[in-house]
Amino acid sequence: MEKYKRFFANKIEDFLVIDGEEFRHAVNVLRIRENDKIILLDNTGYEYLAEVTKIEKKSMQVKVLSKEKNDLESKNDILLIAGYLKGDKTELVVQKAVELGVKDIVVFSSKFSSAFLNDNKLERLNKVSQEASKQCGRSIYPKVSYLPFEEAIKYAKDYKNKLFACEFANENQVDFSSLNGNTALVVGSEGGFSEDEFIFATKEGFSTVSLGKRILRADTASIVLVGIVAKMLGDLE
Repeated sequence: MEKYKRFFANKIEDFLVIDGEEFRHAVNVLRIRENDKIILLDNTGYEYLAEVTKIEKKSMQVKVLSKEKNDLESKNDILLIAGYLKGDKTELVVQKAVELGVKDIVVFSSKFSSAFLNDNKLERLNKVSQEASKQCGRSIYPKVSYLPFEEAIKYAKDYKNKLFACEFANENQVDFSSLNGNTALVVGSEGGFSEDEFIFATKEGFSTVSLGKRILRADTASIVLVGIVAKMLGDLE
């Protein structure tokens, strides 16, 4: 089947109008024209084959032709809890996490954080998540949320596995080869974690994991840990 361009819409109906940024991207960047086929997504796990019936100055009208369940989502939910990083490094982490099948992303600030998030940057991270989802063929894009460290840790309370990547942990408490079920991952910012934060996470049920003897940058650590977990959960088979 031809690889159709993919677009998110708030609500899918038999006939609908696409406007705003998705319309501008479709017409000005992707050169979508009348009678072209596209895929519509509504973040429910389904995708809808549609035909562009009319293009106007600021919107386009589409007709839904069929509905199909997307089978690319992970069987086990992965939650990534990552410290916010300087520059555009967090955008890279979000992009790769989405490609690797992460279901939910929480960005946090902590005691040694050297970069701080605002509303515009959070909106940008969600846009990165959406674009990465479309690019890799998923039908759901993970929402990126921002929470202070302790709230971010508590956000993972219902996950079966809770993994905490910490540079000063004494041991690896997790056997990756036997990992199964929904899994939450915590990776710090450039400044790492304080001892108090480490103790708080362990009291909340997190187990320490090691990513080897070399010191990894925070963005590298996030991507590596997500990749390992996705592989062990069978999502990269």
